[in-house]
Amino acid sequence: MTVPATKFAQIPSVDRVLGLPEVRALFEAHGRAIVTGAVREVLADMRNGKDGIAIAQAVRETVEARARPNLRRVFNLTGTVLHTNLGRAVLPEEAVQAAVSAMTSPCALEYDVDAGGRGDRDNVVEELLCELTGAESATVVNNNAAAVFLLLNTLAARKEVVVSRGELIEIGGAFRMPDIMARAGAKLVEVGTTNRTHPQDFENSIGSKTALLMKVHCSNYAVTGFTRTVAESEVAALAHARQLPFAVDLGSGTLVDLSRFGLPKEPTPAESIAAGADLVTFSGDKLLGGPQAGILVGKAEFIRRIRKNPLKRALRVGKITLAALEAVLRLYRDPERLPERLPTLRLLTRPQGDISRQAGRLHAPMQAKLGPDWQVAVAETMSQIGSGSLPVERLPSAGLSMRPLSKSPGTRLKRLEAAFRALPVPVLGHVREGALHLDLRCLRIEDEAEFVEQLDGLSC
Repeated sequence: MTVPATKFAQIPSVDRVLGLPEVRALFEAHGRAIVTGAVREVLADMRNGKDGIAIAQAVRETVEARARPNLRRVFNLTGTVLHTNLGRAVLPEEAVQAAVSAMTSPCALEYDVDAGGRGDRDNVVEELLCELTGAESATVVNNNAAAVFLLLNTLAARKEVVVSRGELIEIGGAFRMPDIMARAGAKLVEVGTTNRTHPQDFENSIGSKTALLMKVHCSNYAVTGFTRTVAESEVAALAHARQLPFAVDLGSGTLVDLSRFGLPKEPTPAESIAAGADLVTFSGDKLLGGPQAGILVGKAEFIRRIRKNPLKRALRVGKITLAALEAVLRLYRDPERLPERLPTLRLLTRPQGDISRQAGRLHAPMQAKLGPDWQVAVAETMSQIGSGSLPVERLPSAGLSMRPLSKSPGTRLKRLEAAFRALPVPVLGHVREGALHLDLRCLRIEDEAEFVEQLDGLSC
């Protein structure tokens, strides 16, 4: 039923539109209230002068748009594996099932089944974390920024924290280490220079108000050339000689040596603990490949003090996060099979040859869909690990590049990029050097058929 909006008298009533068979069919899936609201919205648009429109179709599209979740699944073909804006790590099936169980059944979150009394939610993962890191104790909060904040607020409120100037990082969302220190109530003492810091810089800065010495892993940038950093073991020795704690923030820390899988070396919490760190903080959803969490491991006396901080309750994680994290940590007990079982590691270690063959399979359907006005090519590229993890390292990859051959290439590229984002499962790539590039490292083989099938809906 098409009604020109200019003919005000012909605009039907709400009841009449609700009586249309196509509209009534929406009631069962979406409910009468939502459909009625959509009808009122469509009719209001018509009264405001919107062009002629098929009312039933407009109502259906409005209802479906309202029903569509905001947190939508996407195809991440950006070339960044651990993409902050796309949820970082994809969880393994074991973690998914553990989370589902925690969501759908009562669980022993703060109950000691063996003792028959109250327990602590940290007990869910503490033993595993200590086993995998060599720490005496562990606790978990909602992200690594919270872990650093809680550590500083507990151990250094109204006191000084000594950090190398070259490690005063800023990560995504304008999170800056100096700012978090200030909010935690600690006073920052910078030592050394941007590119060179020496042991005596730390030693000379220690005074009566010093609460702890700290090192921050620069996981999202690298300083090269004429540089000097102080080893964790040296800082630990300096701190312990003055009866001070030594803390390390690893940011995107991993629990295994990634070089064993052909990836660049990244420091592990176990290495920091072995070097003498009293506390180590790191993320759960970056290289670890688990859910968003901030993990603190270290000496039992310091973890005990952190747990007693009233802010710990405000920053704690829930049962779903703990269930998923426990499942992921258990996978690390069998490191040889990690690349098979942990999606993050599987994607990072995916051979370029496999990705190139996938690009070859997708080339023909993509070219056929875009037509002769576009040049579609299989292209070698370099993936980025991402999310503050190994910033200067790249992984050999492959994908498709789509270049317009007609006039106004910039406009056509924007339209094509928007068309990919408008697909049922939005496809996210990136534009550079006059072409839209889709890096296929993160396109799972099992999703390939779905990806090709939805190309029929690509409108460019």
